[in-house]
Amino acid sequence: MRLGLLLLMLCYTLSQFYRGFLPVLAGVLAEDIGASPQDLAHASGLWFLTFAAAQLPIGWALDRFGAKWTTAALLGGGAGGGAVIFATAQGPAALNVAMVLIGAGCAPILMAAYYLIARSYPPQMFGTLAGLILGMGSLGNLAGSVPLAWAIGWIGWRASLLALAAAAVFCAVALALFLRDPVKDPANPPQGRMRDLWAIPRFWRIAVMMACVFGPVAAIRGLWLGPFVADVYGADAQGIGRVGLAMGAAMICGNFLYGPIDRWVGSRKWPILGGSLGAMACLLALWAAPGAGLWQVGGLLTAVGFLGACYPAIMAHGRAFLPAHLTGRGVTMINLFAIGGAGVVQLASGPLYLAMSQRAASVSAGYGGLFGAFAVLGLLGCAVYAFARDARS
Repeated sequence: MRLGLLLLMLCYTLSQFYRGFLPVLAGVLAEDIGASPQDLAHASGLWFLTFAAAQLPIGWALDRFGAKWTTAALLGGGAGGGAVIFATAQGPAALNVAMVLIGAGCAPILMAAYYLIARSYPPQMFGTLAGLILGMGSLGNLAGSVPLAWAIGWIGWRASLLALAAAAVFCAVALALFLRDPVKDPANPPQGRMRDLWAIPRFWRIAVMMACVFGPVAAIRGLWLGPFVADVYGADAQGIGRVGLAMGAAMICGNFLYGPIDRWVGSRKWPILGGSLGAMACLLALWAAPGAGLWQVGGLLTAVGFLGACYPAIMAHGRAFLPAHLTGRGVTMINLFAIGGAGVVQLASGPLYLAMSQRAASVSAGYGGLFGAFAVLGLLGCAVYAFARDARS
């Protein structure tokens, strides 16, 4: 089981890479195939929406068939094939197809790990192990910053994507060979339906919180960070990579902190709510002064990444209310709200930014309005979550 979790952690680095690699590619894609920031917003949003739509069948497959073949087949065919299409793209339309396939391929990885943790380890360890998997796997987020910019300069972006396709296929083969599923009781096959989750009254407030807080943070790191620092501060790929590296590293640190924090303070709810409110305060500061200076906004973006990295804690909070036979479908439903919320935010953010930038007096004011909208959405989620029932570790 430990080897399986290590393999899934390695695979998750690929998923995190694909979630946040577009900002560094923004310049070369605009030059080579004419992809605008709006095109990248659309392609990135499709990745998240496909990822989210796949959660329902993946949850069913995890409960019925286990993690091994569910993950290996989708990762090899989806992420591997999508990366090849991306590497050979001649226009923005091909990026959409590639990101749909890559989203489907990445969709089962983290949920397969959480499924194994939930079925094989004591419940009080879920948050800690979930944060560990997320934090270590998030090194892929860092790889999508300065290392990717270096690779683009060395071998080009097309060769870099082909290397990633090979890595996805290699990881899929390793999972097929070495991943082991928990032993199932043949006398008690999985039962229950997806709608049974909504009969759990504590569940939906947690799901809404996940969508409203995770969506803006993912949209900034995965898309808008690059265009923002490039358009407002004239940063090149290396400069974008450095800011992305700082925010990505802060998100990893936040994942490690939020994982065990419920056991330290005896509450799952209040650390999540306090950290999320802090992240929204930083977004409001970016809305008020988007042109304050690169160091200042870089610090605020880093703080947003750290404080907003409460994904494993929210997942642990929701997991506390799930019966064993709905474990796979439950964690994937929470993840559907996380990734689906991020997808909707990214798809909506392109037209929203265009409208705000046309009415704003400056480029920085257009981005400031976008950050303000993200903050409002996060605060609405916090307002709903404030009435959620706590789950003590």
